Amino acid sequence: MFFALDGFLFAGWVVRIPAIKQQTGASASTLGLALLGVSAGAVITMMLTGRLCRRYGSHAVTAACGVLLPLSIALPAQTHSALSLGLVLLVFGAAYGGMNVAMNSAAVDLVAELRRPVMPSFHAAFSLGGMVGAGLGGLVAGGLSASAHLFLLAAIGLLVTAFAGPALLRHRPARTAYEPRTPRQQGPRQKLDPRARRIVLLFGVIALCTAYGEGALADWGALHLEQDLGAHPGLAAAGYALFALTMTIGRLTGTLLLERLGQTRTLVLGGLVAAAGMLLGSLAPTAWLALAGFAVTGLGLANIFPVAVGRAGELAGPSGVAAASTLGYGGMLLGPPAIGFLADWFSLPVALTTVAVLAAGAAVLGYGARNATHT
Repeated sequence: MFFALDGFLFAGWVVRIPAIKQQTGASASTLGLALLGVSAGAVITMMLTGRLCRRYGSHAVTAACGVLLPLSIALPAQTHSALSLGLVLLVFGAAYGGMNVAMNSAAVDLVAELRRPVMPSFHAAFSLGGMVGAGLGGLVAGGLSASAHLFLLAAIGLLVTAFAGPALLRHRPARTAYEPRTPRQQGPRQKLDPRARRIVLLFGVIALCTAYGEGALADWGALHLEQDLGAHPGLAAAGYALFALTMTIGRLTGTLLLERLGQTRTLVLGGLVAAAGMLLGSLAPTAWLALAGFAVTGLGLANIFPVAVGRAGELAGPSGVAAASTLGYGGMLLGPPAIGFLADWFSLPVALTTVAVLAAGAAVLGYGARNATHT
């Protein structure tokens, strides 16, 4: 429920950005600077949240962020300048980043307790929440002001936390995935050996490679379909929706895939499928073939991020989740501007092929980490 809530609230905010832009009177450039507040707040707090999870427990921090995130989402609609918007988005980004690290850490513990690779199911809930949030936002955008809509989202978020939070706080994992196994190793300040640190970094880079593709398709997919392939605006808008849908389907089947293939094969196969799909999506001569490529890309990328973050969490607990999430989030931030610069230098189709290159890179890195993963 917390994963779904996270996706639901974030998507609800995103669909009201045009209304907030008009309300604040921000230009495109100043709005872009203000929106960096979300990213800055998230990145700043992600590593701090790892330490808080170690001290207070990931369940308590998840519940706390489940209160802070809904409260913070109501703030942007109360601003009337780009500066004030940027400041409140720092708060929203901090709550969003904290929630992502805390709930992923809690999920890693539960995966260890269940002894089943169910991590993709949690990320499927996030994707489903995002689809519902975006759909609801589209339905009410014409009838509700941004302020009323975001207050409604805040109320829904607080109700979900009031329902799910106590159940989460009552449950204590039998043993966290990263907890030392022998008395000699115990102690709150135990440090990872250099090899483990390198492996956590490796999985963080894998997460970055795939999140780069998500960010790039979210911001540039529709423009590619409309500008380069002459698609109708409605069809162009369906490109990212199709990508998100196939990613959700891939994550819903991720547990079965991991049980059948193991982590290494899932990473490698996912990266190669995504690379092939994105080559088709970026270089296809028609919009329908490009849409098919986007759909295949979503299936390929679906389980790479949750597997990478989950494995980092198994190795290093909340700190590993924080490190991998921060790198992954960095990839999502890097993707859109990198595509923009490359499109200016070459062309948008050529720029989008970098998504395929990084997806293939994730496959290579996943194979390189085969001795560090469960097979």
